[in-house]
Amino acid sequence: MPHHDDTYRAGMPQLNFAGLSENWLLKECGDRHWDALARETQSDFIADEGSRAYAAFTSIRLSANGMHEVCENDTFRIRSELSRIGPVRHFSGHRVAGSQGTIADVSMMSTFVRRTESRSNRSVARASFANLKGGIAPMNSQIAGMQDTARRLRLREAEPDLQETSCVPVEFLPCPYNDFNGADFLYFASFQGFVDRAEWQTWRLADTPALVSRELHYHGNIDVGDSLRLTFRRACLDETHIAHWCEIERTSDGKKIADVITHKARRRA
Repeated sequence: MPHHDDTYRAGMPQLNFAGLSENWLLKECGDRHWDALARETQSDFIADEGSRAYAAFTSIRLSANGMHEVCENDTFRIRSELSRIGPVRHFSGHRVAGSQGTIADVSMMSTFVRRTESRSNRSVARASFANLKGGIAPMNSQIAGMQDTARRLRLREAEPDLQETSCVPVEFLPCPYNDFNGADFLYFASFQGFVDRAEWQTWRLADTPALVSRELHYHGNIDVGDSLRLTFRRACLDETHIAHWCEIERTSDGKKIADVITHKARRRA
């Protein structure tokens, strides 16, 4: 499908203490994914079952190359391209580039879901669309790899090659004003924010390592009022980098709703 380019200037919404804000970037690329999805499918997103459907992310991969070097008033571009990879699945790639070259690449995969019970995020099920516009593109190795990783992590058939940890789990009570979106789901970008908060609470890394890569695989959601338990199952911290695998579970029933794998490079003074 056609690509879409936009130019940005780095201001306070786009920046944080560590450079270009990952949380802002995920939200922006997510919005670009959804905008392209609505534009290309020309759908009102009413599923064959008759209920309202939503595009929910299933997996995201972010590879960074200099996000920590982005400063106030720097300009950068985001080029986005969307393709349909299944009956209700779509994949988008977003390349972030500045004057010195690529800053980050973001890959996002979504599927359509619906609630089978009103306002219950535990009742989410796959939605079907018999007449969704757009041809289905061949599955490439990157997309297949993301799907396989998500499945294996969800079923606990595979674990990242890191050292086991004995970190104390960190619990959060998500706030409806900040962590949920307009469709009443726990917002996909909030998961990244919770992991960074848990990382800071666990290790307090004063050198604020620069992001190298992040994978987020989503398996479920929560209702407003439910809390989360984040557990770093495996991790590696040395003089050059930090890496960890975090499982996110609902505290009410222990169901795993996400896996997040993070790699960061430690910055030397």
